[in-house]
This record gives sequence, C-alpha cells and structure tokens, in this order.
Amino acid sequence: MVQYLIDATASRFTVQAFATGVLSVFGHHPTIGIRDYEAQIQFVPEIFENARVHVKVQTSAMEVLDEMKRDDRQKLEQEMFDKVLDVSRFPTAVYESKEMTVQKLSDTLLQARVNGELSFHGVTQAHSFDARVTPMGTMLRISGEFPLRQSDYGIKPASFAGGALRLKDDVEFKFELVARKQE
Repeated sequence: MVQYLIDATASRFTVQAFATGVLSVFGHHPTIGIRDYEAQIQFVPEIFENARVHVKVQTSAMEVLDEMKRDDRQKLEQEMFDKVLDVSRFPTAVYESKEMTVQKLSDTLLQARVNGELSFHGVTQAHSFDARVTPMGTMLRISGEFPLRQSDYGIKPASFAGGALRLKDDVEFKFELVARKQE
C-alpha cells in the first residue's frame, strides 16, 4: 500500500458560484479558493486495489479570488462564512471514499471513479466524482470537476440587494491537485 498526500501549496481547488436574478447581469460569478485542506490517497501500486481518498476542508479558510473592491470582497466573504457556510457550527467538510475504480487510458493517464460520502454543513450524503490522474514518478497530478447542489446539504444560497441578485443553488467544484508519495 502506498500513500500520497496532496500538496495544497502546489494545487488549486476552487468552487464557482453563479449569479441569477434581476440584477445578475451586473453581478459576477464568484470563484472561491479552498485554501486550507488536507487530503490523502492510498492504493496498492500498479493494480490500484483498496484505493481510498480522504479530504478534510477547513470551511473558514475559503477566499474570494475575483478582482473586486476590498469592501465588496469582505461583505461577500462575511456572508459566505456567517450565513451560507455557518463556519462557527460547521468548521469542516469531509469526504471519505467508499469505493474507487481506476481505468488505464494510456501509459500516462488514468481515469478514476470515486464513490464515497461527503459530510458538509451537518449533512452526510453519497457523492461521486471522476478524476483524471497522471502518475509522474513520486508524484500524481489529479484533476477534475463535480457539481454540488447547496440545498442538498441544507445550505441556502446567498442573496443580495433584497433578492434581486442571488447565487444559484448549483455550484461547480474544480480541482488540479499535486500529490506527493510518502516514504
């Protein structure tokens, strides 16, 4: 069994929200950077048996990445932390895989289907996603994306200007991760 740890400093993990409502033409679709997380991957080399993924995100360490006025950024982040994510009650989100299948697409590219459970905002649900994996010696490059419906986790999407500008229920997570083999 080998273990890889995600190097968060060399990786990019984001969530894209989408504006809707009467004023959405003036709003933007904020990109939120997920900054503080730990992730590990384990599997039997070459055959990828007993593969497991564990990810733990500190919800209070997310940050708006878009260019905007400092005051607007602070207001958006405060809304996100206090009302949307309620980070004081739900400081972490955790993903634990239950099953993973790996298909070799070429000598340098694998496709992984990961099935597991996401515990987020006090709710645990089955959640699956696909990832492209490129082995590079003692490193793995892992990329993919997956949708998430906030209301499935008891989250009410943010609303501004009396509801004239709202964020849609569906958000899109994207990841480009670098994992380093642990000796």
